[in-house]
Amino acid sequence: QVQLVESGGGLVQPGGSLNLSCVASGFDFTKAAMSWYRQAPGEERDFVAGSFHAGASTNCARYVKSQITITRDKANNTVYLQMSGLKAEGTALYYCNEQDYRDRHYWGQGTQVTVSS
Repeated sequence: QVQLVESGGGLVQPGGSLNLSCVASGFDFTKAAMSWYRQAPGEERDFVAGSFHAGASTNCARYVKSQITITRDKANNTVYLQMSGLKAEGTALYYCNEQDYRDRHYWGQGTQVTVSS
């Protein structure tokens, strides 16, 4: 059974940094396509960053104005999202996502990020 557990969200001031973590289980993490999405109140869920081809390639959404980096730790089945220079529009529920070889998507419960002074 696929499980994705996010953590690391919280309240941060504009310009601040946060590191999100997602611990994965129930599938072959080393080969999985792992991504982060975010959803603000009343908005659609949007792609933020992804780690593909067993981590050999990454992609970040151009609309994200904060500095973001996605990395994965294969030894601990964990994918990270490092964010800095956060802005108010970065306030959202951040979700970890796994897309398997059949294009099925699995989601965690999300971790809340609030950017406010």
